[in-house]
Amino acid sequence: MICSDYNWWIWSRESSPSSVVKKFIDPFFCHISVMANLLQIPSDDSVLLRVSHSNLKSFSADVRFSLQMTVESVKDKLWKKSGTSVDSMSLELFDDTGAKVTELNDNSKPFGFYSPHDGYRLNILDLDPSSVTAGGWLEDTSLVEKYSISEEAYDKLGGTFRKYKEKFASQNPSVVENKITDNYMEDLCANIKVGDRCEVEPGEKRGVVKFVGRAENIQPGFWIGVQYDEPLGKHDGMVRGKRYFTCPSLHGAMVRPEKVKVGDYPEKDPFEEDEI
Repeated sequence: MICSDYNWWIWSRESSPSSVVKKFIDPFFCHISVMANLLQIPSDDSVLLRVSHSNLKSFSADVRFSLQMTVESVKDKLWKKSGTSVDSMSLELFDDTGAKVTELNDNSKPFGFYSPHDGYRLNILDLDPSSVTAGGWLEDTSLVEKYSISEEAYDKLGGTFRKYKEKFASQNPSVVENKITDNYMEDLCANIKVGDRCEVEPGEKRGVVKFVGRAENIQPGFWIGVQYDEPLGKHDGMVRGKRYFTCPSLHGAMVRPEKVKVGDYPEKDPFEEDEI
């Protein structure tokens, strides 16, 4: 291409190598063509997929992937999210109807080679029988062996909190008695109702209100039962043998109303920082 101050010309071959034609072209369109070659505007080369896991039935999240990543890089990214090592991971791709599309069996190929689309599901298969995700204990804590002690044996132990509390109560009866009334913090529950989205301090933990009322077997006064969006709680809604509400294991908590704010608190996206 030849450009001068007054004319823009293009030399091109037509019909045969020996035929060279000089054509005049509009300077404006020539300028646009040159700029288009210089400024290569990249298109969207990423996809948003739903990720699932063979061992973790409750594991489900939307994750964005670059189509230029290798399959091995995809696995490395998922290892940090799921706990399944790259060497023990196999990936399956399903379309938005649930039909299996393919297996990603070549770690060296770019992710885009397998033609994933927004809305597809990427399933992690953990092939390691000794994996940290195997056995289901990460989701069902009843499978985990726990230390237990009978009430009689605990009473015989010295230096326990129970012994300290009994000693403190005997030495300071006026402090212990009637310290907390049955209506303690009732006024703070006026605008809190079951089903409200909420945020709990400390830690800005989000969830939904599942219980509002007294919980005598914990302490006098009013309590709020919360089901957290993530496993940040202490139980499944049962406290000291009494069920106040039902939720997944380690998602439940009983907190005082002063710690709870209700309002527009949508569920947080744990993979938000991974968006491209």
